[in-house]
Amino acid sequence: MSYRVGIDTGGTFTDLVVVADDGAVELFKTPSTPAEPHEAIGNALELASRARGATVPEFLDGCELIIHGTTVALNALLTLRGARTGLLCTAGHEDSLEIRLGHKEDGHRYDFAYAPAPMLVPRRLRLPVRERVLADGSVRQPLEEDDVRAAAELFRAEGVEAVGVCFLWSFRNPAHEQRAAEILAAELPGVPVTASAELLPQLGEYVRANTVAVNSYVQPRLGRHVEQVEGLLQSYGYSGSLRYVQSNGGLTGGGAFVRRAAAALNSGPAAAPSASSYFAGETEAAGIVTLDMGGTSADMSITEESAAADLVKDATVGRYPIGLPMVNVVSIGAGGGSIASVDGRGILRVGPESAEAMPGPACYQRGGVEPTVTDALAVLGYLNQEALLGGELPISVELAREAVRSRVAEPLGISVERAALGVFEVINANMVAGVRTVTVERGHDPRDFALLTGGGATAAHAGRLAADLGIDEVLIPRVSSGLCAFGEAIADAKHTLVGSYPSPLPELDAARLESLLAELEERGRQQLREEGFADEEMWSERYLDMKYIDQVHQCSVKIPEFEIVPERLGEIADAFHARHEALYTYSEHDNVPELLNLEVTVYGRSGLPPREAGDGAAPAAAPQPRETRPAFFAEHAEEARQTPVFAGEDIGVGAAIQGPAVIEEPTTTIVVFPGWELRLVAPDLYRMARAG
Repeated sequence: MSYRVGIDTGGTFTDLVVVADDGAVELFKTPSTPAEPHEAIGNALELASRARGATVPEFLDGCELIIHGTTVALNALLTLRGARTGLLCTAGHEDSLEIRLGHKEDGHRYDFAYAPAPMLVPRRLRLPVRERVLADGSVRQPLEEDDVRAAAELFRAEGVEAVGVCFLWSFRNPAHEQRAAEILAAELPGVPVTASAELLPQLGEYVRANTVAVNSYVQPRLGRHVEQVEGLLQSYGYSGSLRYVQSNGGLTGGGAFVRRAAAALNSGPAAAPSASSYFAGETEAAGIVTLDMGGTSADMSITEESAAADLVKDATVGRYPIGLPMVNVVSIGAGGGSIASVDGRGILRVGPESAEAMPGPACYQRGGVEPTVTDALAVLGYLNQEALLGGELPISVELAREAVRSRVAEPLGISVERAALGVFEVINANMVAGVRTVTVERGHDPRDFALLTGGGATAAHAGRLAADLGIDEVLIPRVSSGLCAFGEAIADAKHTLVGSYPSPLPELDAARLESLLAELEERGRQQLREEGFADEEMWSERYLDMKYIDQVHQCSVKIPEFEIVPERLGEIADAFHARHEALYTYSEHDNVPELLNLEVTVYGRSGLPPREAGDGAAPAAAPQPRETRPAFFAEHAEEARQTPVFAGEDIGVGAAIQGPAVIEEPTTTIVVFPGWELRLVAPDLYRMARAG
């Protein structure tokens, strides 16, 4: 039997999921090693191998594909520990990065005390090059190659580790950028060079330049990680395929992954929609909200009814705008390790500070003294009172109670239980706000969606979150705590290519637009062919970035599958009006839509076949609880309720459990709140819904 492996490196744990060709799934977790992330990958491979009574080389012999998602690029950007970076600009435009768009990011636009984001490329390393391409692609001033060589000499003296090139209108005529990149490669061997016309060939100088700067800034560190991972696998004799998760949720090879390092910023969380699509057959909701709550953060994303992930091209990551398409993932500091505290005004706050893996929550008995969300869950009786992770992680409820008592209950003058409920409610409110960001602010009503849990912590919160959001249905995969690794293991390859064709819709040349889109699609298909995909395994989607003339707000419109001819431009206009109204609450049918940029996403099928919904078999008998224990719920804040505790392995397909109840799986805990019912609808999936 062959299988594929998904490996997701998170801030607290590294997850490894094995998916066999018959659909069987196994999950292994090991603590992450942030200083050298590849070491945790080796540890996870050891765990999976031992479970089979095999060595790592023997285990890898049966593996046809390994998919890896990593936060290495993201961490380099967020911690500002990237490479020393240089940037070549059209003479006179060296300061576009610092000018930004004339304002700060949203939320701080008029706050004069708010410092702008640090420059990734200092002024002395942003160098001018005499050249000029005009908006129509014609050359006004030829490239002064000596300027490029002089810049290379300065970069060498400064110890620059990566270089970006961003010239005006290069997406209309890339010749100058291409030649500058050739000169830099010759003058600075071993130093990666990123040209904007290759990375992001579309309108918008600032976002294009910033994306290039970010790409160069994180590229060396990401490249080192990829080398270490591939070296590790080679040391075990692995000869199968290895792919990496991009921010758009698709897979690519190691070379493209490093070249487009800015497309790796959301590498891990972007795989969650693949898992959501896999389970979508179990719900009739309009889409799925995926909430992945781990040890340090919670990631939210949506998958629409079409099973397509919600992509954005105007994301801001670590205060830096990125123009590359990426899954719309909202991350907040809300995890099991989020620290609770009472500020000087007597207000309870939870997160974003985290106890992380070390020392971790107080109940982990590793020296932590700050109360965390996990400690609150232990006090409330939601967690096993002796150990987590199937008995591998002993905990102390007394230490949890002491942390909550001393840091929350006493400052507020309330009981320990009421304080723990307060921590629980505040962290839930934070996550509800995050879910509204990916739904309401994107033109969706969360009440039309189902909630799918990811991460080891979410299932303890899901029922309360759903109630607060007006969601009637929660899907809880048994592989929840490794959801991203599972999504990686079943994801398809994906390449997104962009171009630019600014034109009012009534004036554009339909034949030219069709030709440009076809050219982008063929480039994507060629990349997939080089990765081993046959044409019959490929399909594509087309999008246009559009706005109203003389207005700022723009949106991405999916084009129906037809050849673009003048007679069908009206259908594109109608699709734009509808999308604009969904996003911004209004449309202007008497205004003229304007085309800005083009996008084509080409897919290569590499995931599992679509999952069949539950077969409707006769319900299994109700299981017997392993024990009962006192637990506290908001409905009875000061009074414990004797709550049945079930082992997941005792629950048969079709069995239903009424809340309140607790279900303990090896890597996650499900809390069924009063008024809710949990049912195992398939061997790999629970569904929780309002009772009655």
